[in-house]
Amino acid sequence: MINTIWFLLVFIGILYGALTGNLGDINNIIIDQATEGVTFGISLMGVMAFWLGIMNIAEKSGLIRAISKVFRPLVRFIFPEVPANHPAERWMLMNFIANMFGVGNGATAFGLKAIRELDSLNAHKGRATNAMAMFLIINMSSLQLVPLTVIKLRHDYGSKAPTDIIGITLLATTLSTIVAIIIGKMFERRRKC
Repeated sequence: MINTIWFLLVFIGILYGALTGNLGDINNIIIDQATEGVTFGISLMGVMAFWLGIMNIAEKSGLIRAISKVFRPLVRFIFPEVPANHPAERWMLMNFIANMFGVGNGATAFGLKAIRELDSLNAHKGRATNAMAMFLIINMSSLQLVPLTVIKLRHDYGSKAPTDIIGITLLATTLSTIVAIIIGKMFERRRKC
């Protein structure tokens, strides 16, 4: 469905440009933005590779397991359906940690593995469990302590203080995540009734 929407947006834009005599401008914009998109993607690769490497080291060194033990009571409260020491717990925590450090693109792989593991607990395949829904709710709440991508963009575009957004980011992510968990828990209770 999303492919159809994107196709229609691009097609309508090009058609409108052709009808208004601006097809040359559209062509120039497409070329300029394609170049900028590739440059942006390559510039993010360094930051992503660094944090994914750190996450890989943290997992292999046992740090993720240690963090899991610290956060286990919170994970037990938020995800009561997930058995203790289930692989989904580890992948969810790795996803959350990657998101906290602003490496959302890198967190995607961990999130997909977490959903796959959560689905292994699912008695009704094809239907999301409460744990799966809560995991997605938390991810969508913008769980982020250090917004590396935004800091990098601010740096690249000449900000004199690219890290000044960290304080407000902490406030915003804390509030959005707490509200997301509360709403998710409310819907869980309604679903059980």
